[in-house]
Amino acid sequence: MYKNQEQLLDALVAENIIDKAAADDVRMRALEKRETPEVLLVKNRIVNENQIVSIKSKLLNIPIADLNGKEIPKKVLNLVPREVAENYEMVPFERTGNELHVGLVDPQNFKAIEAVEFLSQKANIKARYFIISSASFHEALRQYRMLNEEAREALANIDTEVAVTKEAGSLKDMEEVIKSAPVSKMVLVIVRHAIDGRASDIHIEPTTSDTKVRYRIDGILRTSLVLPKYIHSAIVGRIKVLANLKLDETRKPQDGRIRLSVEGRDIDFRVSTLPLFEGEKVVLRILDSDTSIPRLSELGFNKRYIAAIDEIIKKPYGLLLLTGPTGSGKTTTLYTILTMLNQEGVNIVTLEDPIEYYIGGVNQSQVNPEIGYSFADGLRSILRQDPNVVMVGEIRDKETTELVIHASLTGHMMLSTLHTNNSVGAIPRLIDLGAEPFLLSSVLNMVMAQRLARKICPDCKAEAEIPPSMLDRIREQLSTIPESYMKEVDMKNLKFWRGKGCAHCGNLGYRGRTAVAEVIIVTPELREIINSGGKVTDMMKALVKQDFITLTQDCLLRALEGETTIDEVIRVSSLN
Repeated sequence: MYKNQEQLLDALVAENIIDKAAADDVRMRALEKRETPEVLLVKNRIVNENQIVSIKSKLLNIPIADLNGKEIPKKVLNLVPREVAENYEMVPFERTGNELHVGLVDPQNFKAIEAVEFLSQKANIKARYFIISSASFHEALRQYRMLNEEAREALANIDTEVAVTKEAGSLKDMEEVIKSAPVSKMVLVIVRHAIDGRASDIHIEPTTSDTKVRYRIDGILRTSLVLPKYIHSAIVGRIKVLANLKLDETRKPQDGRIRLSVEGRDIDFRVSTLPLFEGEKVVLRILDSDTSIPRLSELGFNKRYIAAIDEIIKKPYGLLLLTGPTGSGKTTTLYTILTMLNQEGVNIVTLEDPIEYYIGGVNQSQVNPEIGYSFADGLRSILRQDPNVVMVGEIRDKETTELVIHASLTGHMMLSTLHTNNSVGAIPRLIDLGAEPFLLSSVLNMVMAQRLARKICPDCKAEAEIPPSMLDRIREQLSTIPESYMKEVDMKNLKFWRGKGCAHCGNLGYRGRTAVAEVIIVTPELREIINSGGKVTDMMKALVKQDFITLTQDCLLRALEGETTIDEVIRVSSLN
């Protein structure tokens, strides 16, 4: 029987999932951080949760159940109340005759088993236990929560209170309603469903007749809930209170931050309000502080780009630049690179607006233009902090551009972002912002443009039919890709894929996103061209020699591999 964490580590070593040195290291770190080895193994991505579940299943002789995408009948779910399921991390998922199948995240939680036995005796049924992953549990738990049902339940207790408030009209009365349980519950319902649905943003928008709640999932906004208009000011007020914003200021935008504990996870929300004709709109950006920074391979970059980045960040100084529109994943990529550089002997300082994720061992500072603390002012101070690596959130003006260039010249590794459509366009843009070409050519090491393309859901993937006219345009793009990328591509028989839509992906056909990019490595030849003024036509000719592919071509190669669709290639790139 598996009774303790030592047996788990020994079993992982015996199965060759980790080696003995890694197991010993985890034991030591677990003692230092007062966490279980199991938590550290998953958190640091040494093993994945499914591997842990598989080992525990063998040790405990309990079968595994995968509840991802499984539709559980309401009458089965209701055999175990939602509060009990959440408290003990267990869920009933199937009933066969007189037998109830129950999934447990921790099959050795005897209080959970006692609770199930008590409930099953009351219903005169017998329980059979399965081990499930935490992700599987949370996926199943979502079925307890129907967004519209929970919203209606909360609304039922708000009507009269809001009506009284509207008549009274005083700030004191509004504060009472905002602090009331029904309004608090409504905000929590909106937030919790956004997190369950993997949303990155929540939009709460007033219209002339109602209030729309929209979630941005995998980069696409969808309306998930429509609420009566009278509740809008109370919801906005509740969010303002949580974010420490001025409740009585409705005429100008405000920004704030909230930290909430949702299902045992600390979640940060960046809050932005905007006055509209119909009322105030609120947008919450979800920043999951419990989510560890992903590796470059997990972001989806191809192996060549990962190898190039690995090589570039070994240089002691210079500028690495990321470009792309808002929401293209630039900041996440920068954080990933920072974690690669984050070592004991390296002093890393960042200047951000705002700080999205906190990284242990990295000195992170947030700009505040209201008190005169801009990127340029902050950068001057940072350079007096003896840094090895400096990350500046964004290059926006001439002063910041000059400081970044001079910092790179004086022996610092600089990382930053810029808003341009492609990687080549970053160079003339920097020159426009005041960078001297001869200095820029000396410090620039790499420019990378990136976007995020939605991935096809693997559970409903099917071959797609592409119109002949589109196939001609695709072949035209593929014909200019270097041969080294095209070894496994059959130009005569091009196959593409799509997602038909299923329970796993919410009938969207997509699940998750992957980074697509184009990368310029600044070679001696490119340095000469930049020094001469950085003409785009001259740079494109030089890039042919380093097997450069455009963002559109990288995205097309992903579509050929079955990772994304042609529709996504059109959406995120210039293929049309």
